[in-house]
Amino acid sequence: MVNVAVLGYGTVGSGVVEVLNINKEIIKRNVGEEIKVKYVLDLREFEGDPVQEILVHDYDVILKDKDVKIIAEAMGGVEPAYTFTKNALLAGKSVCTSNKELVAKHGAELLEIAKKNNANYFFEASVGGGIPIIRPLNNCITADEVTGISGILNGTTNYILTEMSEKGAAFEEVLKDAQDKGYAERNPEADVEGHDACRKIAILTSLVTGSQVDFEDIYTEGITKITEKDFKYAKAMKASIKLLGISKKIDGKFYSLVAPFLVKHKNPLYSVRGVFNGILVHGNMVDDVMFYGRGAGKSPTASAVVSDVVDAAKNLGKHIPVEWNEKKYDLGKISELKSRFFVRMKDKGLDDDLMPAIIEAFGDVLCIRAEGVHDELAFITDEIREDEFKEHIAKFEDVYSVIRVDF
Repeated sequence: MVNVAVLGYGTVGSGVVEVLNINKEIIKRNVGEEIKVKYVLDLREFEGDPVQEILVHDYDVILKDKDVKIIAEAMGGVEPAYTFTKNALLAGKSVCTSNKELVAKHGAELLEIAKKNNANYFFEASVGGGIPIIRPLNNCITADEVTGISGILNGTTNYILTEMSEKGAAFEEVLKDAQDKGYAERNPEADVEGHDACRKIAILTSLVTGSQVDFEDIYTEGITKITEKDFKYAKAMKASIKLLGISKKIDGKFYSLVAPFLVKHKNPLYSVRGVFNGILVHGNMVDDVMFYGRGAGKSPTASAVVSDVVDAAKNLGKHIPVEWNEKKYDLGKISELKSRFFVRMKDKGLDDDLMPAIIEAFGDVLCIRAEGVHDELAFITDEIREDEFKEHIAKFEDVYSVIRVDF
């Protein structure tokens, strides 16, 4: 029997306990022996819930119990999750987590501690919820040089953008709907401003480069400025608008950003709707590989945590190497990255024809018209450096919208 402790009995933690109980026999068959939840750590009481019988409030009870070999950390946040995880690994206990904040900030350090103590630090659920992506990068695409990752990494923003696209609704209206349905937090800033997706692309880029990519270094832009009119133009172009986390290798260096992009219908990410996530990985030999599924939610995320628990149980006393060291990776400067931009601005008519100035600034552009939208000029630029675009667009007044183009 392998004893496990679960830290946190919120949405994910309670899901982990459920998966371990409901799929008990399947898990036993895969591991070769039974996995038992010996403790659940939480500050709260859960009267009437069977978990009350194994509930503890003092982490030291778990840490000092030599029979507990694996810890499933589902607390969220950096502290006290970092301290609890570090101490567990120092004690030779393996830790499995869904905590993207902690992994993004301290992943490399915790992996090194795990290595030195013959334990494992697994974090499949930290990116993509129930979508397997960490394990494939570590074990399945290892014969390739990964040169690009492009992903819809946040279910909340994808739900909002999907609803805006299909119903023609305003951002604020759809956000409230998402909150009412439990898809968005009361404070949705981490999702809608792109911070959640930023941490996830930082983790993926760290794994690809083998070095620490700090999420603070990644240019991040959210979806709060996207409007119904933007989707009318997207429809005219047979495209959609997605919040993407992107890392791509250009001339030997990775560039990474999170921002809304216009995505053409031929792109596999175009069809990723609602709360689903999609991650496109490009290898120099395998070409494009697509990972798709529920990127969040109690059961999918808990399933990913438990899959790590199963791996940890199969490898007790054996460290599984993960290439991610603490040396900082210097990303390419976003100012040097070339992109195409979709721009909407006020059309001042014949009295002030802007097209000569637009052509002078950006060269030849592709003009776009959308049904039901008047008194606007909309166009797509050719590829241009980010810093050059920023310099040129600052010369124009009444710019309504700027969205990068990924086709």
